[in-house]
Amino acid sequence: MLWISLDRSKPVPLIRQVYTDIRAKILRGELSAGDKLPSTRKLSEELRISRNVVLEAYDLLLAEGYLESRRGSGHFVAPGIRLDAPAADVAGSERAWTAIDRDSDDGVIDFRSGVPALDHFPRDVWAKVVQRACREAPLSALGYGRPEGRAELRRILSRYLYRTRGVQCRPEQIVITSGATQALSLIAKVLLSPGCSVLLEDPITLDIQTIFSSAGAVLHPIPVDEQGMMTDCLPSGKFPRFVLVTPSHQFPLGGTLPIQRRIQLIRYARDNDCYIVEDDYDSEFRYDSPPINALQGLAEERVIYVGSFSKILSPALRMGYLVLPPALVERYQEAKWFTDLHTPSLDQLALGLFVEEGHLEKTINRVKKVYKKRRQALCDALYAHFPEQVSTLGSSTGLHIVAAFRGTSFTPELLTSLQTAGVRVYPVEAHAIVKGRHHDKIILGYGNLTEADIAEGVRRMKKVLG
Repeated sequence: MLWISLDRSKPVPLIRQVYTDIRAKILRGELSAGDKLPSTRKLSEELRISRNVVLEAYDLLLAEGYLESRRGSGHFVAPGIRLDAPAADVAGSERAWTAIDRDSDDGVIDFRSGVPALDHFPRDVWAKVVQRACREAPLSALGYGRPEGRAELRRILSRYLYRTRGVQCRPEQIVITSGATQALSLIAKVLLSPGCSVLLEDPITLDIQTIFSSAGAVLHPIPVDEQGMMTDCLPSGKFPRFVLVTPSHQFPLGGTLPIQRRIQLIRYARDNDCYIVEDDYDSEFRYDSPPINALQGLAEERVIYVGSFSKILSPALRMGYLVLPPALVERYQEAKWFTDLHTPSLDQLALGLFVEEGHLEKTINRVKKVYKKRRQALCDALYAHFPEQVSTLGSSTGLHIVAAFRGTSFTPELLTSLQTAGVRVYPVEAHAIVKGRHHDKIILGYGNLTEADIAEGVRRMKKVLG
């Protein structure tokens, strides 16, 4: 029998409780590689819960690589998973493609990634919480605030992130920022100096490369494959300040970093006394399983977690956050203070109400259905027009896919021809540090395009690409 403790009085869903308990047993070695788990039916009967709860918990463990499914035999613990607790002294120490609105050419269908469905922004609900926040705000919210942000929002975020993303943090570890771009800029300001080393996934968002290189850092690319960063390629002797990863949905290629690589990355950070920067930019929108848990939950003392509401709600909110190892909190509060004092307090209070009252999760659940249809419309159109030519990557999560066209090189001239035909696409090669590996791939964002626009955009691509 698999002993799992459930507490129905907790605000944490039963799915997360089952998942967390099994994951902990695997990481501690209580469940070893090859151990068979009870069937979903048997475990649901033992725990007296719905079988669907166990099915979803198992699906999440499968998606993150903790389990393997063998047809006709059941679920087994995957090999190579063991993460020892950090040493006592360590444990005790306490653009991305931001969707900036721009003038658009009349009639051009723009497959820009990272733009949510702006027509589905919950205007009425947001207007009400803004009005309440303004009416009920304490006098302190009308003056200068603390650089780390309002305590009300940080408390709400710490609970929300634990419940939905497995992030382990206290409110004191959170710094509210003006979007993810500022969060990454603060990381550069605090941790980087001319000549220091940074390890990055390759490819990775060009804006991130620019932020770090502008601080004088030397960028060392680590290649990615269909599972994200190839952690076997992490170099020795570089002693980087940090390693930046997008483990839940690699940008732009879309891989999900499995648990074995996550553990390898954490061990590398501990051995080299560096940090891991986890950019979690759109993983709420996972379509084939529950969202992948954050890497931060495995090693809070080593991971700087970056989150944003730009792709969930609207880029116009300019609201993001950092979840910091305790040892770094004071330095980031100071850096935020000398950057812009603090993020607007009334906006923070409104966002806190929006999250606390469940409006954020309702919005996510609603728009996920919209995005799933738009993703399917895009894939269907691509395979209908380019049946022998196209393959797609990274479609399980987020607001974009990558399309690879055999025998095609997306040169500046070809991109110009596409735009002349009324469609704008974005080459993966623009985000590559080592050039020449991704000339056949383009990023196609679908979040803010209707199904009709998607179909028409692919039709226009066909006219140019043949």
